[in-house]
Amino acid sequence: MVILPLADKKEFIAELAQLHHAEWKHLNPSLTLEGRAEAIAEAAGREGIPSIFIALSGNQLVGSAALVRNDMDTKPDLSPWLAAVYVKGGFRRQGIATQLIARCEDEAIRSNAKAWYLYTEFASSLYEELGWRHMERCEYKGATVDVMFKRLRPA
Repeated sequence: MVILPLADKKEFIAELAQLHHAEWKHLNPSLTLEGRAEAIAEAAGREGIPSIFIALSGNQLVGSAALVRNDMDTKPDLSPWLAAVYVKGGFRRQGIATQLIARCEDEAIRSNAKAWYLYTEFASSLYEELGWRHMERCEYKGATVDVMFKRLRPA
């Protein structure tokens, strides 16, 4: 398994858009699959903010994670954010999400962030294991989510 910037493997943008759309369409029903693909392409920086990293097993896309400037329009003062952490079903519980998150964290540190943020509906325990702390539980776009943060140490 290898983790690479999506910018180096743009042929996976359409598949990634489909996976993300299936997983998170309920949070933004007005966003079309095409719109999601465009947003992913725009955020697919090789480094810095924004950037998207993908996990490949051989030539198969198995996961993603992104570092973005903002992921909650209700919290514009918080930045940067970990977003779009996704691992395909057959590849879960193998440490792939942890590796993707670590790659994004390295990039956040390189970007001089002192802390970063995320929100999640279902994966709070994973993030707690990785050192994230709860800020609040709230309603966001019709879903109950946990907003979390993690302080970053310079490299």
